[in-house]
Amino acid sequence: MNSTTEWKPTACILCECNCGVEVRVGPDRRFERIRGDKAHPGSKGYTCEKALRLDHYQNGRGERVRRPLRRRPDGTFEEIDWDAAIAEVSERLRAVRDTVGGDKILHYGGGGQGNHLGGAYGRSTLAAYGVTYRSNALAQEKTGEMWVNGKMLGAYVRGDVAHAEVSLFLGKNPWQTHGFPHARATLKEIARDPERAMIVIDPRRSETAELADFHLQVRPGRDAWLVAALAAVIVQERLVDQAFLDEHTVGAAEIADVLGAIPIDAYCAISGVDAELVRAAARRLAAASSVAVAEDLGVQMNRHSTLVSYLEKLVWLLTGNLGRSGTQYSPSAFAALSGSGSGAGGTARTTPVTGSRIAAGLFPCNLIPEEILTDHPDRFRAIIVESGNPLHSLADSPRFREAFEALDLVVVIDVFMTETARHADYVLPVPTQFEKPEATFFNFEFPRNVFHLRHPVLDAPEGPIEEADIHARLVEASGAVDPALVEILRTAAAQGRAAFSAAFFEHVFGRGELTPFLPYLLYRGLGPSLPDGLGSAAVLWGLANLCALANPDGVRRAGFGEGLEAGDALFDAIMASPSGVVFTVDTDDATWARIRTPGRKAQLFLPELVEELAALADETPPGDDPDWPFLLAAGERRSFTANTIIRDPAWRKRDGDGALRIHPIDAAAVGVADGGSLRVTTPRGSAVVRVSIDDSMSRGHVSLPNGMGLDHLDADGRRVVTGVAPNELTSAEHRDPWVGTPWHKTVPARLEPLPA
Repeated sequence: MNSTTEWKPTACILCECNCGVEVRVGPDRRFERIRGDKAHPGSKGYTCEKALRLDHYQNGRGERVRRPLRRRPDGTFEEIDWDAAIAEVSERLRAVRDTVGGDKILHYGGGGQGNHLGGAYGRSTLAAYGVTYRSNALAQEKTGEMWVNGKMLGAYVRGDVAHAEVSLFLGKNPWQTHGFPHARATLKEIARDPERAMIVIDPRRSETAELADFHLQVRPGRDAWLVAALAAVIVQERLVDQAFLDEHTVGAAEIADVLGAIPIDAYCAISGVDAELVRAAARRLAAASSVAVAEDLGVQMNRHSTLVSYLEKLVWLLTGNLGRSGTQYSPSAFAALSGSGSGAGGTARTTPVTGSRIAAGLFPCNLIPEEILTDHPDRFRAIIVESGNPLHSLADSPRFREAFEALDLVVVIDVFMTETARHADYVLPVPTQFEKPEATFFNFEFPRNVFHLRHPVLDAPEGPIEEADIHARLVEASGAVDPALVEILRTAAAQGRAAFSAAFFEHVFGRGELTPFLPYLLYRGLGPSLPDGLGSAAVLWGLANLCALANPDGVRRAGFGEGLEAGDALFDAIMASPSGVVFTVDTDDATWARIRTPGRKAQLFLPELVEELAALADETPPGDDPDWPFLLAAGERRSFTANTIIRDPAWRKRDGDGALRIHPIDAAAVGVADGGSLRVTTPRGSAVVRVSIDDSMSRGHVSLPNGMGLDHLDADGRRVVTGVAPNELTSAEHRDPWVGTPWHKTVPARLEPLPA
């Protein structure tokens, strides 16, 4: 499998789109060539330049872990065998569970970018050791929007940008971040079409803003005032879709009263955007036959992030843009990415130490150190980190390092020796995403939704084992599941799928105590009967059946029949389709069926957030502190950044060390030339950075890219760090009051020239 002239289908792993690609493997396991996969039913051959450099992930200069590692008392590591690693990790997890409770163990990660299949098995391990709290990167990005979606609609929604007359991008630069299929091609199509329009809200004149009809260049951190003004124009100029509001919403009159009192001109002045431009954008939006809206990290990791998500949804609900082509839709789900949180009718959980809100079932990342560095009896004592790097990717890395050193046990499951792994007690190595079956549960398209089981394109080296196997061994070491049950299922699977299904429904289905162990039972029971190398895809049989039950009409339209046979047919198609399959085909009314609020009506008046909206009138906006004259966007997406997925800096053709972008006038005032260096200081730390003078930046606004400050091995095997790790400069205390998401896009900063 390692050297071939054959093109192997797989997928890019560098953003949520996971476009299909084909690779040709050459000598020494190199990806000699990469191209878009025309057979992929979603991307259809499209790809951007990032995917073409995936060899730097597979074969880059990251420090690969080949054997399980145990930390010695002096902080160094020693190799141990898998039996010892599993036995010791299990023993120590059981010790925490049995002395202070499994709820004192936190699980972080469980599926990185495009790396979700292994994460599906973690549920069984958590149940075996009594783990009740989990978190991942979504909890510092999307939980505010998830919480608002739950309150207003009880459903997840997306924008149908490809078919919209007007597209609104809020804190989003799809040219770099994508977020929908064929992003760059679609943006160009919109820009060329005189009948369509694009509105961009962004403090930077981004690549997307360059194509926009309306660029509302908001001052950093002041999006709430701007979006409030935009919604207020719609109400005050009577641009609402009253018929839609009467039929599909609750609370329209109440929210209209609130928005009717917004001082539009004053709020536009605070935002830094001309009021007439805001009014013109609102009128164009309201007059459109269809509007699609997409928000992203520019507002979700910023001041008032949850409030902005609420206001954004008011904009498209007030204008009737839900449940039609080119508007907002609710996609089918192949598998849930998070819990229901505090959605419609749900009961919100809180964190054990600080009593903070847990949204969408995800523990707020930025509170983790506070939930460890305390003498509170309910503090966390152990953590399992799986396919994540929180000591680099979460706010305030120094504080996280301190917290991890205070834990009784840290277990890391990963490919590379990451910044987090170096603080672990045990490191359990796994294959890369191209050495094992993999998939993504970021399946959000409409009306044709796609699932892609990626087959391995390389053999895994000796030593690492798949996440599914690690979790299976940990479950078995815990003694949580009767081995006799596994044997019944395995024996039945060897006789064929019909026999397995019969055994499963007789011995497992309906037994609530076994529900958390379904992934494990499928892996050990069904997995050995699957084609060579695809055993860990066994969990997809269960998910395919659940999908068919939850979306019977969509699955039927996709060609998989009805009833109990549909799930099996879908699973077979997934297994037999290395380029992916369309698993549901929906109609517009599917969106309305997925809304789970009372009467399936959107709830427009949320008292909690209306109160925060009212408080804007008396709030001092960010950005005018003379002690901190700049606002730093810590973690900007650029052409050659990819979170922490690619550690090898050689993949970056440009901007190798991640320069600080700054407006020319600001650079002159600071006294730095293009390519020069300066010191950036925040309340949390400081760093020396190279400067790139860039007139796309707003005055007073500077940015550093994400994916920097990672170490790699140089030609001599020495560990080298390139660029600045943004979270050495951020604070976990600067966060959204509702869900704890960080204010990474408005970090107070000052800039100082270096001494001659």
